[in-house]
Amino acid sequence: MSQRTSALCALPVLALLAAPIAAQDATPQSPPIPSPLTIPDAVRLAVDSYPVVQEQRARERAATANVSVAQTAYLPRIDTVWQENRATHNNVFGQLFPQSVIPSVSGPVLPKSSDSVWGSAAGALLSWEAIDFGLRKAAVDVARAQEAAASARITLTELDAAAAAADAYLTVLAADAGVRAAQANVDRLQVFADAVRTLVTNQLRPGVDQSRADSELAIARNQLIQATQTADLARVALAGTIGRPSAAVEVTVGRLMTLPEPIATPSDVATHPAARAELASVDVVRAREKVLDRSGLPRVILQSAATARGSGATLPGIDETNGLFPRVPNWAAGVSVSFPLMEAVTLKPRREVEAENERAEQAVYRQTLLTLTTQQARAAALYKAAASIAQNMPTVLTAARETELRVRTRYDNALGTVTDVAEAQRLLAQAEADEAVARLAVWRAVLAQAQAAGDLTPFLTQLRIP
Repeated sequence: MSQRTSALCALPVLALLAAPIAAQDATPQSPPIPSPLTIPDAVRLAVDSYPVVQEQRARERAATANVSVAQTAYLPRIDTVWQENRATHNNVFGQLFPQSVIPSVSGPVLPKSSDSVWGSAAGALLSWEAIDFGLRKAAVDVARAQEAAASARITLTELDAAAAAADAYLTVLAADAGVRAAQANVDRLQVFADAVRTLVTNQLRPGVDQSRADSELAIARNQLIQATQTADLARVALAGTIGRPSAAVEVTVGRLMTLPEPIATPSDVATHPAARAELASVDVVRAREKVLDRSGLPRVILQSAATARGSGATLPGIDETNGLFPRVPNWAAGVSVSFPLMEAVTLKPRREVEAENERAEQAVYRQTLLTLTTQQARAAALYKAAASIAQNMPTVLTAARETELRVRTRYDNALGTVTDVAEAQRLLAQAEADEAVARLAVWRAVLAQAQAAGDLTPFLTQLRIP
């Protein structure tokens, strides 16, 4: 348990990103956004500022404090009381069952029952559970297991937040590439439409060519508007992942222009933060079962009391006293041994409940391992396909450019149609967008591999390579 707990407390991403972001007048909860923002910056801001991460950290601190609360059960209990009252003082012999309605009266029966006198009492009772046969230790172990589970959830939440920020960053770059491709297409079609208009004006081409060229230009402008909208929404999403939904975010391509290397995923998926979090949940249930195993055992309690009482009630031949102040002291010390005889009746169904809870958590743990194994295989397949496409895209782009050039030349020499030019330019625009996105798809596959491995360090390390 202790080794697993210590392993959960470190997030590799934070170790890699040890260098702090430059900050002037920012609070720890709201560090400034660098401009331009890099992926390591986005990851750091997400881990520092995303509300879900802050929630898990607060829950982890609460779980840590709960360990101290459980440990206070070892301390003795000291209760004190002081009482002043005005009441009648007569008493009656007999036995009452324990209850909280009728106040107790001590002393012999007095001849006058309607008189009222002052009464007072003061005392202190010290109780300490000396022997509990491991019950309090089991309760502390439950608190420690809950603390380990909270720490595991922090690690998993930070990993998810960091991966989401990195993925959103790549989405922004892909959207920007789409904008650039759409803008280039608009520029080419604008030049082509102007050329066609000149040819039509000089009656060298039919008017339908100008209409088609203008139509293609209008469609390209709409595509540029849609691409710009996509880029704007991607920036909003990126700002949201770093906890600043209203902030303006500027990104940079940097190392992402080159292709990354694949990441070797570990063979043991049990080291993934998700698996550790689920295993910690299993440990919590097991700790609760140990508490139930010790709940039916006897308890030995040491007790000591010091009291004093005062009463204004008198007997014949005894001078009347003032009951405002305690005058008669007493003390007592002893040992109490309690046996929860009926606890065994309630413990059996409670053990059955916890046993089923453990089976459920074990099933979730096995499902988590299965899911992580599937994610690793899927990430490897994504990288293989994305790398192949990225390596093939230069050929596609070169062919599209040559095709557009030759088709345009044929049209200028009255050997081709405007439809051929429009189709060639559309293919070129698509190839330009796909070529940029293909490189980013490889980085996204590497990110998926790192997330499936449970450690973004290899992904971020590649970004720092010159």
